[in-house]
Order: sequence, then structure tokens, then C-alpha cells
Amino acid sequence: MKTNQELLKEREKQVPRGPFNVTPLFVSEAKGATIKDVEGKRYIDFAGGIGVENVGHCAEEVVSVIKDQVEKYIHTCFHVVMYEPYLTLAKKLNEITPGDFEKKTMFANSGAEAVENAIKIARYYTKRDAIICFEDAFHGRTLLTMTLTSKVKPYKFGFGPFAPEVYRIPYAYCYRCSFDEKYPSCNLRCAEHLREVFHTYVPAENIAALIVEPVLGEGGVVVPPKEFLPRLKEICKENGILFIVDEIQTGFGRTGKMFATEHFNVEPDIIITGKSLAAGLPLSGITGRAEIMDAPHIGGLGGTFGGNPLACRAALAVFSIFEKKNLLFRAQRIGKRVLEKFKEMQEKYYIIGDVRSLGAMVALEFVRNRKTKEPAKEETNLLVRKCYEKGLILMLGGTYGNTIRTLMPLVISDDELEEGLSILEEGIREVDKQLGFLNPD
Repeated sequence: MKTNQELLKEREKQVPRGPFNVTPLFVSEAKGATIKDVEGKRYIDFAGGIGVENVGHCAEEVVSVIKDQVEKYIHTCFHVVMYEPYLTLAKKLNEITPGDFEKKTMFANSGAEAVENAIKIARYYTKRDAIICFEDAFHGRTLLTMTLTSKVKPYKFGFGPFAPEVYRIPYAYCYRCSFDEKYPSCNLRCAEHLREVFHTYVPAENIAALIVEPVLGEGGVVVPPKEFLPRLKEICKENGILFIVDEIQTGFGRTGKMFATEHFNVEPDIIITGKSLAAGLPLSGITGRAEIMDAPHIGGLGGTFGGNPLACRAALAVFSIFEKKNLLFRAQRIGKRVLEKFKEMQEKYYIIGDVRSLGAMVALEFVRNRKTKEPAKEETNLLVRKCYEKGLILMLGGTYGNTIRTLMPLVISDDELEEGLSILEEGIREVDKQLGFLNPD
């Protein structure tokens, strides 16, 4: 078998430089919460394929149903010859997603494709064009979703012009408040700013939908105050604007509930799912109020591979695993332990500026100076390298690239979790020492 270095040279020769790589590693096998590279080295996985492996790598039940489905049929295209797994999964999502009203669900391949379809449906239903999105948000890499995404480099740089009628407002990022306010005395000025937008940028009558992540994912695990989403929903409802929630990363147990929206007691008009929905197979869902989802004409929505039968079967297995292994409770336990450890490290290491969490979605934001909050981007990249060299795979995040977000599989064992946290602290200790000249203590 070739080495990592040999394969890396082949990658550089055969694949364009555009697709990024967090590590220079090549996997030979993965199981649960561990990955083995082609040289036989084992790694604790705190990235989970960017939040895709909540039920773990190669979960036995998922592998079993995929094998069973492969022997029956792989693809007919749902638009040509339909199949029952699509319907069964749609019914499941209609039943469990937030909202006590009749819903309908359609499937696509990627999160970006799901976002695009949600916007198409919202525009068709409302007969309006404009979309409101947020600073520090991430919704994908296609033309429209790249427009909705906030971070310029690397996602948008050089790829303009962008889609029209997209307007951006600040998120409830309390650590870096856009209005220099303090919660709760701010009275959620960030949410109330939406009303100002109606007068200064685009009239409410032109806005089809507002799309929001209940917790920023790639934006750095920014958890808003509990009143933020309800306030936004209230303003949207007052003005006939659809409320779309992007749960692509936050869904399927990551926050300790099946959907992060449940923490905030709001009911989206449309909810978008993906990533861990099918345990690694490409599948995303668009679920919404039946009257909204039924608005587009026949043939107006679809795609050749959307709702592939293998992916639908895998997704149904994911629901079964959650029930059998009580993964929502497990996510809460993981989150409690990781947050406890991160808070402890924040007291010890000056480079840690902020700790944020909701369930097992926990983040460390690194700064070079706690007073100025200057992002420690280079130091964070160094930390990622030190950690994978020691056997831990991490995932970066944040608009400034200075955040580590935990997206470990929820099936991770206590021993594996502690091993990973120990490696992470060792790496932080080494990086913090290099930053020691800035530490006032």
C-alpha cells in the first residue's frame, strides 16, 4: 500500500488545488469514532467528516441495509420509477421535524442543493424575490448558496458576480457583537435590526424568506440567546416572510436534541437537513408546511439522483440507531464533558478567548489578545497540525479561521473522548507557550 506522502504527490498531480484538505492523511478504514490511515496509524476523530458521522463511521446497521439495497436496485430515478424508501423517509421527517402542522418532504443530494430548493420554493410560494441571510453564515458553495455564505476567503474570493436580491444582517454573535452591545441589556438589537433593513435596504413586501442556522456551524459554533430565533420568527410572521432554518450541521442529535431548533421553541416554515441524515451517503432533505411545499408546479423541482434509494435506506437506519443507542442522551453527556474540559482549559491557557456550546456542538475560539480579541488564525492552524501529528483529527471554523469545533461521532467511547481531549490540551499547551509574550500574566 502506498504511503500518505506518495498519495499526496499523486493527489497534487491528478486533482486541482481548489478542493482543500485539513490533513495530509489518506484513510484505509474507519469505524465508530476512529480512523486508520494507509500507514496504519490510528486517529481519534473529532471532525466526523464535517459533522456527517453522528452515528459513527460504518455503523453496522447502516452497512447492512446498504448491502441489502444494493442487491435489489441502486437507481431508477424517483422521477421515472418511484420506490418506497423515499416515501417512508419523507413520512419520518414530516413526523419528527418541529411544527404541529401538515408537512411534506422532498430530497436532494447535498446541503447546498437543499438550500437552493428551499429558496426556490419560498420564492414561488410568496411571489417575492429577496432573501435575508446572516453574517458569519455558511450555506454552501453553489452560486446562490455561496452568495448566502458570509465568509469571503476562501469561499467567495474570485468567484463573483453573485446572485442578486440577497441581503445580509448581523447574527447574534455576542462575543463579537456587531453593535458593541451586551446581552441581555441589548434587547436583541441584532434581531431588531431586521426591521431597519425594511427601510434602508429592501421593503418587507419584497422579501420571500429569511434563512438562518440555529447555531452557526462553519461560522464557529456561535450559539445565539434563546430569544433570538423566536424574535426573528415573530418579525417574519408579521411581514409574510417565510422562516427557513438550515439544520444541515446542527440536526440529527448534534446539539442534544434531534434538531437544534427545538432548543429555541420555534417552528420553521421550512427546515433543511443533510450531513448526518444518511450517515455518509449523499442525501439532503427539504421539509416544510404542506401548502408551501406544494406551491411549485409539477416538474418544477427535482434532480436525477435526489433521494437515492441507498441513501434513503441508510437514513432510515440512522433513525433506528438513534433510538436503540439513545444517542440524544449520549450527545448531552458528551457536550457536558467537553464543555467542562474546555472551560477548565480556558482558565489555564490565555490563547482561549471564548468557549461556546449547545449539546455536543462545542467550540474554542482562539485569540492573540483577550482584550482586543485579535484572532489567532496561524496559531489555530498550528494546533490542528500538532494534533493530527499526535493522533487527533480536528475541524476548523469561524470567519477568521480561529475556532476549533467538535463534531465527533456521538458513538465515541468515554476512553476515546478523554484521549482526544488530552491530545487537544497537549497541543493547546504547546501553542499557548509560543504566544506567551502576549499573556499579561
